[in-house]
Amino acid sequence: MSDDGARRPLKIRDVKFVNTFARYLSGKQITPNQISVTSILFAALAAVCFFCFACYGHWWLLILAGLMIQCRLLCNLFDGMVAVEGGKKTNSGELFNDIPDRIADPLILVAAGYAIHVVSFGAELGWCAGLLAVMTAYIRTLSASIGAPVDFKGPMAKQHRMAVLTIACVLTAVEILVQGTDYALLAALIVIVLGAVVTCIRRAVSAYRFLEA
Repeated sequence: MSDDGARRPLKIRDVKFVNTFARYLSGKQITPNQISVTSILFAALAAVCFFCFACYGHWWLLILAGLMIQCRLLCNLFDGMVAVEGGKKTNSGELFNDIPDRIADPLILVAAGYAIHVVSFGAELGWCAGLLAVMTAYIRTLSASIGAPVDFKGPMAKQHRMAVLTIACVLTAVEILVQGTDYALLAALIVIVLGAVVTCIRRAVSAYRFLEA
C-alpha cells in the first residue's frame, strides 16, 4: 500500500481488538505479502464448500463457506494494517495487495453460482458476478493510473459483495433446513451482479468527470 489515500476506508481499523491483533502479527515473522496470498487459500476453501454444497446439499457447508469468506476479508484487512501501521510495507506490496483479490473474488462468486439449484442459470450468474467484480477493480486501478483519485465507492465494492454473500450463506442454510431451496443465494448473486454494474458505471463516470474537469 503506497499511502493512506490508496487504502480502502474501513472503520474496523479503529477497533481496539483489531489493532491489538495487527500489532501481534507485526511482531511475528509474518509479512503483509504472505497474509495477502493466504487470502487466496481461504477463497479457495470457500469455493470448495460451495462446490460440495452443489453436489451434496448439506446446509452446514454454506455456513463454512461464509466463515471462509470472512477469513478472506480478515486477510485483506490485516495485510494492510501490518504493512502500514506495522511498518512492514514493501515496494512490491501493491502487487500482493491487488493480484490475490483478482483471484479470490471470481473463485468465490463463480463457485457460489454453481451452488444454486433452484434455477438452471446459476453458473452463468456466478460467472457474471465474478467478471464484474474484476471489472470494478479494473476501472478503479485504470482510473488511478491515468491520474484520477483512487475510488472505492460502491454500492457493490469488495466488502459489500462479500457481506451480501456471507449473509446469503446463512439465510440459505436456514432455507435449506426449512424448505430445501436456495433462493436466498440466487437473490444475493442477482443483487451482486446488478450492484457491480452500477459500481462500474459510477466509478467510470467519476473518473471521467475528474479527468475532463
